Amino acid sequence: MVEFQAPHLDAVFHALSDPTRRAMLHRLMVGEHSISDLATPFQMSLAGASKHIRVLETAGLVRRRIEGRSHICQLQAARLAEAQRWLSTYEKFWNTRLDDLEAILREEDTTQTPSGPKKVGG
Repeated sequence: MVEFQAPHLDAVFHALSDPTRRAMLHRLMVGEHSISDLATPFQMSLAGASKHIRVLETAGLVRRRIEGRSHICQLQAARLAEAQRWLSTYEKFWNTRLDDLEAILREEDTTQTPSGPKKVGG
């Protein structure tokens, strides 16, 4: 069952609210990267990139390990799966609503003639 009051979901959605962090997560999908590698496309300082990584770590989306002077980051997808489960409840809601709308529009199409709507009472 999906927890709707889970504090870690708040942290995940906060982390995902920033386009830079989303881009960093996307890069981590293909494998591990150092913070320096993650900072490069954004022309940001290591300190700035590290702050973004810290937010991702707090949300449980990234794990960081230190190798010498390098901080290596790895994607942790479990929390993304939890967020997806939460979002899927709304996906079901919207699919039902859109199916209802489609049925209404199809019904309207069948009650109209090619020259326009049917005249009622006349």
